[in-house]
Amino acid sequence: MLSPRRSRYLVRPRQIAMYLTKNVTAKYLPDIGREFSGRDHTTVIHSVKTINKVKVRDEEISKTIEKLKNKILYKNYDEG
Repeated sequence: MLSPRRSRYLVRPRQIAMYLTKNVTAKYLPDIGREFSGRDHTTVIHSVKTINKVKVRDEEISKTIEKLKNKILYKNYDEG
């Protein structure tokens, strides 16, 4: 995910990672971009907007993202 490549199989997971980073940390957009191979803050904004749109359209991805978010926030999260 930290690769500078824009291959399709890397883009969506990287967008999700940026989305989660933005939503579960207090980091500023430029800081998040730098953590992902020196990307610009506008790339982070684009990723967040894209994932917000995808979550509305695709319930499975939405559930997966929520599970990941819960695992990050609550390390002992059990899908129960």
